[in-house]
Amino acid sequence: VQLQASGGGLVQPGGSLRLSCAASGRTTRRYAMSWFRQAPGKEREFAAAISWSGRNTYYADSVKGRFTISRVNAKNAVYLQMNSLKPEDTAAYYCAADERGDTSWYGSDLKDYDYWGQGTEVTVSS
Repeated sequence: VQLQASGGGLVQPGGSLRLSCAASGRTTRRYAMSWFRQAPGKEREFAAAISWSGRNTYYADSVKGRFTISRVNAKNAVYLQMNSLKPEDTAAYYCAADERGDTSWYGSDLKDYDYWGQGTEVTVSS
């Protein structure tokens, strides 16, 4: 499966952005999806994940209550709504996919995912 992330940009602190990730290729598989992010000079870290069914979501403590992950399987798309953005949210955001044969599964570790999109840059600055 190929993943294409979009929606990044420059936003002021307290603002909002919505990232999108479109999947193509072997989209008949039941992939869990996630968002990771990587700030300059730092390691890539987990942000949010969602199971294929959409019933299970999981967030890093740093984004909980501000970010919402969602998906529309009919469109092969996953979204990350980011509200109340802070300068420390500045990073390249990557979507990732993998499947385990369990529609309730999701992962929160880099090693859980075999498929990655290119990053979309988010800059939070006044």
